[in-house]
Amino acid sequence: MENFWEYRNWGFLSIIAILLMSLLVANALKRRVKFIKASLIPTSVLGGTILLVISTVYNLITDDVIFDTAFFGGGGMAYLEMITYHTLALGFIAATLKTTKTHLNKKRTKEIFNTGVTTVSTYLLQGTLGLAVTIIAGFFIKDFFSGSGILIAFGFGQGTGQAMNYGMIYEEQGFVGGKSFGLTVAAIGFLVASVGGVIHMNVLKRTGKLIKHSDKLEDIDMNEVQAPNDIPMTESVDKITIQLALIMMTYFITYGAMALLGNLLPGMKSLIYGFNFLLGVLLATVVKLSMNFMRKKNILHHDYANNFLLTRLSNFFFDIMVVSGIAAIRLDLVKNYIGVLIIMCAIGMLATYLYNRFIAKKFFPEYSEEQFMAMYGMLTGTASTGIILLREIDSEFKSPAADNLVYQNFPAIVFGFPLMFLANWCPKNPVMVLVIIALFFVVMNVILFRDQIFKRRNNTDRDAEDSSDSAE
Repeated sequence: MENFWEYRNWGFLSIIAILLMSLLVANALKRRVKFIKASLIPTSVLGGTILLVISTVYNLITDDVIFDTAFFGGGGMAYLEMITYHTLALGFIAATLKTTKTHLNKKRTKEIFNTGVTTVSTYLLQGTLGLAVTIIAGFFIKDFFSGSGILIAFGFGQGTGQAMNYGMIYEEQGFVGGKSFGLTVAAIGFLVASVGGVIHMNVLKRTGKLIKHSDKLEDIDMNEVQAPNDIPMTESVDKITIQLALIMMTYFITYGAMALLGNLLPGMKSLIYGFNFLLGVLLATVVKLSMNFMRKKNILHHDYANNFLLTRLSNFFFDIMVVSGIAAIRLDLVKNYIGVLIIMCAIGMLATYLYNRFIAKKFFPEYSEEQFMAMYGMLTGTASTGIILLREIDSEFKSPAADNLVYQNFPAIVFGFPLMFLANWCPKNPVMVLVIIALFFVVMNVILFRDQIFKRRNNTDRDAEDSSDSAE
């Protein structure tokens, strides 16, 4: 007989409650404390940091893990990791299910493609420098996991969920504290985004380029909430329930696909389940296309996916992912690597800043500041962090920078997949992976600078022909 007063029946709900309450506290601090508000640190990051401080202090006093106490069912850390893992995929699925009606011209298509290539190039730059640092550290620190440097490409470039996924894979291969290492890199990435963003904002302010974003409420287009072809608000099942059903149905299909692939390729099971978000995006695209097809054939009489609610749900999942990911960090497991983490993240921050600043000026001259802020925020934190920084100089999103972040995902996934595959070889041969991703970085920049390179070559060939004709 189940006793509902036992802690194990409340552990998971207690974890969820603590995560959400930390968001409430963080939101109050963001609105009331001036220096926190000025820092541009995302509320979810602040909430996770509050829980991390509490858990660290508790660990120092008692030498126990607060989330693994009986009050949280004895397995709260596992719950936090599980929440981080699943909300990564659920957030991407919700974002992918949204319908898009934007028609892109040739110029905009090129800008989006270049944004995607820049994203992957930055991953590769971060991974190359991170690996260089940890390979060198491996000569000085006994039993150090030399392949851990590539985690900066996931912690900075892709956020909390992927950093934990690969940290978990490395932990299974002998990297003690691998998950916490990856999550710590991701947490530092958010701070890097905020600090770097504030510094850059102050520079813009001094030069008169910063337009202060106001705190006024945004106007909501009611057509987003209830479009003409949407299911009615007065249906017997709530509209948000339908959105959640679509998301969970897609994730259930994703789980089935992962289970099938895992059984077919048992040696790659960790890799396959680590790509839950990628398979989720691909299958969400299939679900969306199937629904569009059935709508055209009049099999479905309404548009069941609602962009407004899917955006809200996507943001909810990502907020929870960030809070739980930071709360899951165990600083006691990475205390021996603090020096390496600081050096690696400092170099990663500088390289990300300088590279994206150069690319923004070179390829997006009409809105270089907006593009830079969006890309720097995304490539040190998440897409949400990029949007937060962008809002400070483009509060109404008049520039195409916000759209670039959304539509660049497809080219970024296509070009970024080899990096995710190569990361699995880091434990075996980090030097080989370093060389390959460094060469891959060069290739991606050839693609990015294709017009300049081949234009110059064509001009050189033309000049040579003219010289030959003159000699004759």
